[in-house]
Amino acid sequence: MTPPNAPTVGHPPSVPPYRPPMNRTLDTIWAFIEKRVGTEKWAMRPQPDFSFNPSYWTGAFVANAFLVQVTTGLLLLFYYVPSTASATAGAPPEAWASTNYIIHGVPLGWLLLSAHLYGAYATIFLAFVHFFRGFYAGVYKPPRELSWMIGTLLLAAMLGMGFTGYLLPYTALSVGATDVGIALTLSVPGIGPPTAKLILADGTPQGLLSRMFALHVVAIPLALAALLYAHISLFEIHGISPRASSDPRAKRVLVHEDDHRMGRFFPKVFFYMTKWALFYAGLLVMMAAAWPVTLAAYYGSSSSSAASPEPDWYFLWLYKLADFQYVSPFVAVGTVTAVLIFILFLPWISQIFPFLDGGRKTHPRDRPVMLGVANFLVGFFILMTVWGGIMPGVVIPAAFYATYLGALAAVNAVVIFALYMMYRASYRARVAAKEGRRRSLAHSASARPTTPASLPSPSGPAAARPASLSPASGPTSSGAPLLAPVPPKGEAVTHG
Repeated sequence: MTPPNAPTVGHPPSVPPYRPPMNRTLDTIWAFIEKRVGTEKWAMRPQPDFSFNPSYWTGAFVANAFLVQVTTGLLLLFYYVPSTASATAGAPPEAWASTNYIIHGVPLGWLLLSAHLYGAYATIFLAFVHFFRGFYAGVYKPPRELSWMIGTLLLAAMLGMGFTGYLLPYTALSVGATDVGIALTLSVPGIGPPTAKLILADGTPQGLLSRMFALHVVAIPLALAALLYAHISLFEIHGISPRASSDPRAKRVLVHEDDHRMGRFFPKVFFYMTKWALFYAGLLVMMAAAWPVTLAAYYGSSSSSAASPEPDWYFLWLYKLADFQYVSPFVAVGTVTAVLIFILFLPWISQIFPFLDGGRKTHPRDRPVMLGVANFLVGFFILMTVWGGIMPGVVIPAAFYATYLGALAAVNAVVIFALYMMYRASYRARVAAKEGRRRSLAHSASARPTTPASLPSPSGPAAARPASLSPASGPTSSGAPLLAPVPPKGEAVTHG
C-alpha cells in the first residue's frame, strides 16, 4: 500500500503529491529553478497549513508595503527638487513648488503622491501591528531572540523614515514639527547634541533639508534593506513561529526536514502572498483616489504664522507627552528611550525573570504580566495619539494626566487579573474532570469479571453447543449417566 505522503512517480522527491495537475507541473518547474539558482534554502521554504492565515503574515505585509513605498518614492524623485531657494523673487521654495507641481502638473501626480503618503501611514501602522502581534504571541522567546531585536530596529528605522520624509514638502507644519523633534533630540544628554548636529548640518534651512533628504532617500532605506535581509534570513533559519501554546515542551522550530509535509513556496506560498499584495495595492489606490492629498501653506508664507507645529499621527503620542506638566523634553525622551531598551532586550529579560513571562509558555493566557504590559502600551499609544490630535500644544495638568493614565493602568490590571483567575479556575476544572474520567475507567476495568487463566477460552464448537447436549460423565440422581460417552469413529454403540 502506498503511504499517503509518498511522492508521485516521475516527480522530484521533494515535491508533494498535489492532486491538481497544474500544481504538480508548477512544483516540478520550481524545483528545477531552485536547483539551478541555488535558492533551495533561502527565504523560499515551504509553510505549514496553519500559517495560511492573515495574522501569520503581518511581517510579509510590512515588507510588501515597504516595496510599494520604494517604487512610488523612486517615481517622485523624477520631479522633486530638494531646495529651499526660490526660482524667482517672491516665489515659494522649490521643494514646496516641485511638490505642488507633482500634484497639479504631472499626469496622475496627485494619485502618486497620495499613494506614497498613505502608503507611509500604512507601512508604519502594519509595522506596529506586526510588533504587537509578536509581543502577544511571545515570538521573542528562544530561538528567535535576535530576530525580535532586528525587528525592533526595523520599527525604529521606519519611524525615522516617517520623520525625515515629513519635512520634504517644506510646509509650515512640517518645518515646525521637525523643529520640535530636533529640540527633543537635543534634550538627550550625551548623544543628543551630536545627533542633532548630524541632522542640522551647517545650521541653515538648506543644510537641514539636504540632510533630511539624504537620510530619507539613501541612508535609512539602505539600513532598512540590510535589516530586512537579516530578518528574512533568520526567518528562513527558524521558520515561521508555531502556534502559541500552553505547553512548555511545544516545538518552537520548524526545520527543513519538515518541509516535505508542507506546501512549497511556489505555487502555494507565492500565490497566497500575491493575492494579499494585490489587495493592498488596490486598497491603497482606492484610498488615494478617494482622499487626494492637499498641500499646506509653504514655510515663510503670510499664512504660515498661524500654523501649529503638529507631526503626523505616528508621532503625536511623543509630542503630547512633552506637553505634560512637569514632564521636560529630557524626561519625555528618556521615558521613550527606556521603553525602547526594554522592548529591545525583552527576550533576555524574559529568560532572566521567567516567572514574569510564563517560562517557556507562549500563550497570552499563561503570561498575564506581559499581557498587561502589552495592553497598557497599546492603550497608552491610542490615548496619547487621540489626545495629541484633539489638543495639540496644550499643556496638560499633572492631576489630569495622572488620573487618565492611572485609570488606564488600573482597569487593565483588574481585567487581566479577572480573566487569568477565570482561566485558572477553568483549567483546574478541566484537569479535575479528566482525572475523574481516568479514575472511572480504572474502576470499571477493575470491577469487570475476568476468566481464570487455567481455563480454556470458551471458543470453538464446544462453546457453541447447548448445555443439554454437552457430554457428562457424572451420574444423575438415579445413578445412571446423563449421556453416554461418544464412541470413537468407526466403533458400534452397544446397549446393555
